[in-house]
Amino acid sequence: MTHSQATAELMTQRHMVGPVTLAVGMLLISMVSYQIGASLAKHLFPQVGAEGATAYRLVLSAVMLLLWRRPWRRSGTRRDWRALWGYGLSMGAMNLVFYMSLRTIPLGIAVALEFTGPLVLAVFGSRRLLDFVWIALVVVGLALLLPLQEQAQALDPVGVMYALAAGVGWALYIVLGQKAGAAYGADAVTLGTSIGALLVIPFGVVHAGSAMLSPALLPYALGVAVLSSALPYSLEMIALTRLPARTFSTLLSLEPAIAAVTGVMFLQERLTLLQWLAIAAIIVAAAGTARSAHKPPLTEPLVN
Repeated sequence: MTHSQATAELMTQRHMVGPVTLAVGMLLISMVSYQIGASLAKHLFPQVGAEGATAYRLVLSAVMLLLWRRPWRRSGTRRDWRALWGYGLSMGAMNLVFYMSLRTIPLGIAVALEFTGPLVLAVFGSRRLLDFVWIALVVVGLALLLPLQEQAQALDPVGVMYALAAGVGWALYIVLGQKAGAAYGADAVTLGTSIGALLVIPFGVVHAGSAMLSPALLPYALGVAVLSSALPYSLEMIALTRLPARTFSTLLSLEPAIAAVTGVMFLQERLTLLQWLAIAAIIVAAAGTARSAHKPPLTEPLVN
């Protein structure tokens, strides 16, 4: 690579810092919003169950997004229907099984188990030694966060399986979300949420029935829809279209830490000292990944 080419590449990387920083900021806000919404949704479980809470969340957020975005005005020639439907169905399934896991296991642990999906993507997408250092730190953090030794018998195996299934859905959501976002832009969130709502509506109706129509639950349901879907999914789509899948997936390692803190603040869940150390390890790994996202590896040596 010549000196002029190297200079041009460095200038390009500098121009990328702004969009990357914006994407990381959007992702952080979305994660905080998502976990606050999840803690609020758990309060709906006694009235409408996990199935009803999921239906509330996706249906109301789909309605809000449709009224705001009105995607039918931009019908165009974008026809990557497989990616869009895959994105929407993975979103709906991921939300449903994740809420099912919250019935029996703590929020922080459920998210830690769910994070196995993005973690696998991060591993397969890594190319540099430093990437694996951050991923190893995440693994250590997750191992400390999960009370596998002290409370292994207390963890409901069905809840654990639901959380792991949510991890599969999360990985598909990332991969297909990037493709849908490339084809449909911000409208991908609106259309994908609507597809996800179609998937979960029957589960909510069968489980909760007429309880879904209770006016007293509407404020909680609207809060869940905004905080858990409409806002975070819109912000995540911005990040998805600006960050590599590996970087996006590793940054999501903050999610279990945020979930654990949210559980303490809003659900009276308690953490051990080791679990707090795990949160610190995960935060360091996420910060390191965010920093390395500004420095893509050079494929050619710089020579004059």
